[in-house]
Amino acid sequence: MSKRDYYEVLGVSKSASKDEIKKAYRKLSKKYHPDINKEPDAADKFKEIAEAYEVLSDDQKKAHYDQFGHTDPNQGFGGGADFGGGFGGFEDIFNTFFGGGGSRRRDPNAPRQGADLQYTMTVTFEEAAFGKETDIEIPREETCGTCSGSGAKPGTKPETCNHCHGTGQLNVEQNTPFGRIVNRRTCHYCNGTGKEIKNKCSTCGGTGKVKKRKKIHVKIPAGIDDGQQLRMAGQGEAGINGGPAGDLYVVFHVRDHEFFERDGDDIYCEMPITFVQATLGDEIEVPTLHGKVKLKVPAGTQTGTQFRLKGKGVPNVRGYGVGDQHIIVKIITPTKLNDKQKQLLREFADISGNAPIGEHEESFFSKVKRAFKGE
Repeated sequence: MSKRDYYEVLGVSKSASKDEIKKAYRKLSKKYHPDINKEPDAADKFKEIAEAYEVLSDDQKKAHYDQFGHTDPNQGFGGGADFGGGFGGFEDIFNTFFGGGGSRRRDPNAPRQGADLQYTMTVTFEEAAFGKETDIEIPREETCGTCSGSGAKPGTKPETCNHCHGTGQLNVEQNTPFGRIVNRRTCHYCNGTGKEIKNKCSTCGGTGKVKKRKKIHVKIPAGIDDGQQLRMAGQGEAGINGGPAGDLYVVFHVRDHEFFERDGDDIYCEMPITFVQATLGDEIEVPTLHGKVKLKVPAGTQTGTQFRLKGKGVPNVRGYGVGDQHIIVKIITPTKLNDKQKQLLREFADISGNAPIGEHEESFFSKVKRAFKGE
């Protein structure tokens, strides 16, 4: 089954900005995260979303994808058009017309790297910011300890396949209007391995591999962000024919914080202040990821005013410094006032009504009056 278009997966256009791509990913990853969504296909959708974001959030990978799509340009004729009649790519076309005399074939017993694995890890906002060390358990195929990966019963060994003589391939002759041609196919007797196991290992059943749960120690780097992944070389599944093991990719899902919001290495938060604090000014205590700090609010501060605390954000995951924290003040209107407080506010209103209004305030109030009058 072919892969879906990455833009379609995230529901964005090809002209979408990085912010739009990130917002779409965050929304979908929260919706389909297996810890939240218990639908049977939620985990598959989450992996598809994470894969799409990994490519489209990286400028180099995105440019490559925009040019070639899911096709690897280094594959040459592989995955090309289907010519029918049993052709399966360049090698079969070559074999068909030239009898396979000059074609290259891969040694079925050559060492090959094992499969890569992916593990989704959910971490807290603080764990993502400062990093941590933890252990995870993953199911993976490992080399069978009984037969050392040969698949044969101890004391015996695999024998050369009598049908393909160790090549892993069979030549199939066909009569066609062009004459007799020869196609090369994978040997179905040995499944292309070139070996036959007559006495199979009782532990692995002749596969040379066993399924185990492996405990792996993971060092989460400080500054890791939602959707990013960590490659752990050699922690994937066992290699074939003595080849190296695959890699493990740990994909991170960062939980939302009740107070902070992250954008790259910067932290944003809203800080409520009273009408009196905004009017007269005050020094308030602000929470940060690094502890509480004092912030001076100048007199006359308006709601929505933004202050910056340098170096109070998230450490850059590649070690390029630390982000900032941005505080947006929000003036809270009191809802429960006693009689004295109400009287004082009325007196304030009376006094303010006789005072000259600034240019900005006059413009604002003029707009309000016109809106009510329908002008």
